[in-house]
Amino acid sequence: MAFFLPFQRCLAILPAYLMATIAVLGTMDTKGEEHAFVANLIKQRGHQVLVIDTGTLDVPKLKPDVTRLEVAAAAGVDLAALIARKDRGEAVAAMSQGAPLVLAKLVADKRVDGVISLGGGGGTAIGTAAMRALPIGFPKVMVSTLASGNTAQYVGVKDIVMFPAVVDVAGINRISRQILTRAAGAICGMVESVPSPGEDKPLIVASMFGNTTDCVQAAKKILEAAGYEVLVFHATGTGGRAMESLIESGLVAGVLDITTTEWADELVGGVLGAGPTRCEAAARHGVPAIVTPGCLDMVNFGVPDTVPAKFAGRTFYQHNPQVTLMRTTPEECAELGRILAEKVNLSTAPVTVLLPRKAISVISAPGQKFHDPIADRILFTTLRTFLRKDIELVEMDCVINAPEFAKTCAEKLLANIAKASPAKL
Repeated sequence: MAFFLPFQRCLAILPAYLMATIAVLGTMDTKGEEHAFVANLIKQRGHQVLVIDTGTLDVPKLKPDVTRLEVAAAAGVDLAALIARKDRGEAVAAMSQGAPLVLAKLVADKRVDGVISLGGGGGTAIGTAAMRALPIGFPKVMVSTLASGNTAQYVGVKDIVMFPAVVDVAGINRISRQILTRAAGAICGMVESVPSPGEDKPLIVASMFGNTTDCVQAAKKILEAAGYEVLVFHATGTGGRAMESLIESGLVAGVLDITTTEWADELVGGVLGAGPTRCEAAARHGVPAIVTPGCLDMVNFGVPDTVPAKFAGRTFYQHNPQVTLMRTTPEECAELGRILAEKVNLSTAPVTVLLPRKAISVISAPGQKFHDPIADRILFTTLRTFLRKDIELVEMDCVINAPEFAKTCAEKLLANIAKASPAKL
């Protein structure tokens, strides 16, 4: 007796909830054949496809459900004028603006359950721009000739699966057939693998560094005992951007921003900056928070040879063989205090700033390499001076990793969450 059904018969008995619609997004003129190959594989798997054309050159080889005219219009671009100028860079930029708007609307309207795109340089720029507009957890696959080396500019802080094309996306051959078949299987598997619903607790996000671990871990225990799930982000630039992105998604009930160190790198020129909008998400989106100047005493570089020559003579600490820390100066601390205050001042929800007067990291405590009471005092004074007068400021005569400081951070965050409007939680 045969125990295995043919694949097509298996599809016929699959429950309806397993049938998904997958967006196939790309330049259907130059890469139409390849996208059609993937679309056909998805259909064979039992799913539907919704084709989005972002091409601007020739007639599309795969009939789109969303035309290039609609994509350009979403970006406020006159497609005919764009085509007439024959500027490829301008065309890619326009489609990179329109595609995210189109795809995000389709996802919001629950018309698609996943997205796959194929491309070289231009196609990857357009496809990943669209994917970065989607929420974390939504299935996203980008088959790209650039899926090696540093892909940070394409992935950002989103969960985009970068699938190496190996050969150029230029026809179906013995190599591309294997790659594209696996990629189609990957996106189908992703939409079929629906996470089981759980009793999720409200979320709190926290920023942490090795030098603030004890504080964050102690505060985390208190918050978890209060019924929250705490997600910890490593303040390494990417971690800070990922945390800010999650806050913007509306899924976060509170922010335990104990480690704002990324601003030191952003200001001074270290390698772990998180961009000029770090510390703005909670403030602008009305999410209750606590903020401390954790690890603003340090700027991060790689091995000693990577430290720019202009910093010769500064105070350094070898955190590990790959990481060299540089102490921030009183002048830099003054600017950091002003910046942090200005970011917190944007807050529309309850927020508390807490200052550990004895040390803002493990190595800035008395007797440690980065102990500089003058720089710390200037940081605190400047922050205090520029902080909005109606924002709560708590100063404690302890180091940042003291149990009492962690306890106060957790309790102040819980109090701020309780004060906030239920509509914002």
